[in-house]
Amino acid sequence: MDTQLNELIVKDRQTFIKFLDLLHQDLLQQPQNWENKTLPDFLEALARYTEDIQGYYDNTNANVDAEKAAWSTFADIFKGAKVYE
Repeated sequence: MDTQLNELIVKDRQTFIKFLDLLHQDLLQQPQNWENKTLPDFLEALARYTEDIQGYYDNTNANVDAEKAAWSTFADIFKGAKVYE
């Protein structure tokens, strides 16, 4: 499941919906891989990771401007919130 989730290229609303479905399945099937399993923990991590996402892009030389909204950036934020501490 993790492979599908990480390999999906999110480029539009439809692929973001597919991404969210995979993310949900991942939580149900592999909760041990999630740092933030409860909604309050996940939402807190989501906010914190949204603040830090530009640093992630800079550190990985991703050449992405997080200030420009894109479906792929939203997907990256949700993936990060899954494990962000």
